Amino acid sequence: MSSLSLAVRDSHTMLRRNLLHARRYPSMTLNLLLTPIMLLLLFVYIFGDVMSAGIGGGGADRSEYVAYLVPGLMLMTIGSTVIGAAISVSMDMTAGIMARFRTMAVYRGSVLVGHVVGSVLQVLGSLVLVGAIAVAIGFRSTDATPLEWLAAFGLLALFALALTWIAVGMGLASPNPEAASNMAMPLILLPLISSAFIPSDTMPGWFQPIADYQPFTPAIETLRGLLLGTGIGHHGWLAIAWCLGLTVLGYVWSRALFNRDPA
Repeated sequence: MSSLSLAVRDSHTMLRRNLLHARRYPSMTLNLLLTPIMLLLLFVYIFGDVMSAGIGGGGADRSEYVAYLVPGLMLMTIGSTVIGAAISVSMDMTAGIMARFRTMAVYRGSVLVGHVVGSVLQVLGSLVLVGAIAVAIGFRSTDATPLEWLAAFGLLALFALALTWIAVGMGLASPNPEAASNMAMPLILLPLISSAFIPSDTMPGWFQPIADYQPFTPAIETLRGLLLGTGIGHHGWLAIAWCLGLTVLGYVWSRALFNRDPA
């Protein structure tokens, strides 16, 4: 059997293991998923009328704010769900499972690949659930073409892959699952200071660069452009650059931590 076949076989085995683990402990995924769902309902039904005054020159209604809000919440769903990958990897580290895998005759990269692919699949499932709730409360994307929908899905998958690799690195670098959860908290907090809820140009001048020059805002604006027909401008290239850069950074960091000699 070739080395490629062995890598694929071992990666599939590790993916199956992680999916079974997630199925046995669904409470962690549900707890992480509740954050974007609660924020979606909160900002639509509690703050919707007030927040809608800050977009569209002050003339937007609640339905328009739902359309504005949903792309940001989709990206926030990714950030909150991938925290589960950091916790899961840290649990394997502290339980000695990672050390055992290092001594077994398996393709070393398959251990990380199983975590990453499993997490991305969970993220996509979470996005379907959040998207269904968004449609139920009034979100519509009538202007998007099939090609734009495909591009939007590709962007979400690529962003999920990038953040998952970063989360895996956080899990490997953490001494315990609690620390991994705390280290990954910026993946939830960054969307809160992006353009997810209000346009960045309505923020205080000193704060706008913080909102603009981070990975979530370009991805959110690109997703809005694809689904709602708004202008994308330079955000598309920035979003792709952030995704590729974070993927490479997370991959290199995770491989270095996984291959280091245990203390």
